[in-house]
Formats: sequence, structure tokens, C-alpha cells
Amino acid sequence: MKKAIFVLLAALFLVAGCVSQKTNLLLDDFEGGISGGAEGSVDYGAGAGSAVEVTADPGIKNTGAQSLKVAFDAVSGGYMWVARGFGLDSKHTDWLVQPQAINWKKYDAITFFMYGSGSNARIAFDIKDSGNELWRFMLDDNFTGWKQIVCPFNEFFARGDWQPDNADKNAQLNFPVKSFQFEPRPPAKGVLYFDTVELRAK
Repeated sequence: MKKAIFVLLAALFLVAGCVSQKTNLLLDDFEGGISGGAEGSVDYGAGAGSAVEVTADPGIKNTGAQSLKVAFDAVSGGYMWVARGFGLDSKHTDWLVQPQAINWKKYDAITFFMYGSGSNARIAFDIKDSGNELWRFMLDDNFTGWKQIVCPFNEFFARGDWQPDNADKNAQLNFPVKSFQFEPRPPAKGVLYFDTVELRAK
């Protein structure tokens, strides 16, 4: 009887150990100074009549000391981007971990927290793969307060409206992913907050 109990307890500890190893990986929490430009920590901009301003906000935050505040005015025919990661024009946009150091096979989605305003604006969330191809996931600002947005890798689609000149355009999401970006889609105007970007463990 004691042996059976010992075996059962050992099995339970083994299962608990396996479960505890299933942990998400924090990519970015937008801590520290937030600035744009060539020496900035966020690569952002807008064109064709749209406008975007990016700052840190210590008052509305999900984790840490602050969130990323994005004030935007997206007009018809315009565009914008707010990006973090590697290989961007701004020099200090790195995540907390290098893409090459990640075992991407362990993860099936990228997640982030967004503080919605209920504006019903459409938000594009793009990732750039190892071949510089941009992949898109769409969501709606149809809630208020913080909400975790889960973007499974198998639900991204290759952008058909625009790709970088150096994109391989092979229609395959190739890892490692190098950067992500937010883009409120026109027509829309408002303020959104982002925080706590993670990879979700399978």
C-alpha cells in the first residue's frame, strides 16, 4: 500500500513539474524611456495625413511602472506604425530577449494587453518574420479597460497591401520573428494603451 502511494505521489510531482515548465516568455513590457527618432526606443511614424504620438503612461498600466500610450488620428488613405523589435530604423527598440535565443517551437501565439476605449476602431497587429515579410492579425477596440489579446501564429496572414522591398514574400511565416508593430486602421481617432507582450507556451 505504501509503495502504491509513493508511486502515485511521484507521478503527481512529475505531472506538476511538466505543468510548471509550461510558462510564457515575456518579450516586451515597455519599461524605461519612450522616445522616437533614430536614437529612439520606439520606431513609429505616420504619413498621407495620418498622425501618431507615442509616450509612456505611468497611470494606466498592466504590469511594471508604465504602459505604451498611442494617441492616433488615422485618416482615409493614410498609414502609421508603432514598432518594437530588431532590425528597425530606431536603434534602441530591442525586446527583453534576442529572437535567435528563443525556441520558437515551444510557442503557438504572441499575446499582449490592450487598454480599450470602446471606439470600435480596427487595429492591425503585424509581425515581421526572418525573411522580412510582414504578417497581420486584426482586432477591434470593442471593449473598455485592460484585455489580453491572443494572436495565434496560425491566424496571421501575409500582408497583401504592402511589403518591405527586402521581403522574401514566400507566403510562409518563417521564424524567428524579429519585430512587431501596432497600426490603428482608418478612419479612426483616439488613444490606446499597450503592455506586457509575451509568447504563449504550447
